[in-house]
Amino acid sequence: MQVYLTHTADALANYYGEGALAALRQVAQVRLNQTGRHLAGRELAEAAAGCEAIVSYRQSPGEAETFRHAPDLVAFLRCAVDIRNVDVAAASAAGVLVTQATPGFIPSVAELVVGQMVDLARGVSDAAASYHRGAVPAARMGRQLNGATLGIIGHGAIGRYLAPLGLALGMRVLVADPHAAPEDPRLEHVPLEALLAGSDFVVCLAVANEQTENLMDAAAFARMRRGAFFLNPSRGNLVEEAALLAALDSGQLAGAAMDVGRAPDQMPTPSLAAHPKVIATPHVGGLTPAAIEHQAFDTVRQVTALARGEVPDHAVNAAAATRLARLGITPPAA
Repeated sequence: MQVYLTHTADALANYYGEGALAALRQVAQVRLNQTGRHLAGRELAEAAAGCEAIVSYRQSPGEAETFRHAPDLVAFLRCAVDIRNVDVAAASAAGVLVTQATPGFIPSVAELVVGQMVDLARGVSDAAASYHRGAVPAARMGRQLNGATLGIIGHGAIGRYLAPLGLALGMRVLVADPHAAPEDPRLEHVPLEALLAGSDFVVCLAVANEQTENLMDAAAFARMRRGAFFLNPSRGNLVEEAALLAALDSGQLAGAAMDVGRAPDQMPTPSLAAHPKVIATPHVGGLTPAAIEHQAFDTVRQVTALARGEVPDHAVNAAAATRLARLGITPPAA
């Protein structure tokens, strides 16, 4: 098999890794993206001409134009869990298989959240920045996590991992999720309104979809305890940023931490990240070797399965992927 890897050189180092690349080369002929740019649409199709599979970095979407102009393509493998930037309907219409990776970033993101909570509560970044400028910061009173209340919006994979970390720190943990109730009796399952009103730290880990667009709006921030902290390590479209800015300016919130936002590539919006009450990181929640290799090796296993004539794990449209027949694979019945 021939495989096109969409990652630019920097993205290849940070979001795929040498180990996974070496493993991929053991099972396929690999063509790298040498353009230095993130490709999309027809340009991506032309770059991948002759390849049966594309392994896609998050900034190379699976657009209808790509599937329309890639007659050799059999499979589009997303090196991530999130496939919202893949036009699955267009891929299916072209007979192209779409797959996704599994979440290997759960501990990495949860650990970042804990670090950001400590930073917000103790002013670590502010003090460090003062020393870096050659100034001596004032010693200010902090807040401890032990005895505080952690509210987790969303009881998905990261939320389930984060909750016991909060318990281990001596926090009371509230969970709001209309679709999943925690099994651990130490966790309190409450409506979102009660979580917002009762938490010192609110961590937004809801699924990002049309129903949760701007979940955290002016009304939601108004329900929070005055002087509470808000953290968003999930997706930027969960937060109405003007409302968050107003809550920070008014003192309703003591601070916020964000790893994501509405800037390109889900980065924090620079103007909001520059706010003195905000600590921001550039979408690095899952950027650890263990997390990145987990998802990269998922794509290696998927390519291996295709090369063996098998439908790979974590396929999302296998029944419509008629081009699998070119690899001697019979798509499963719908």
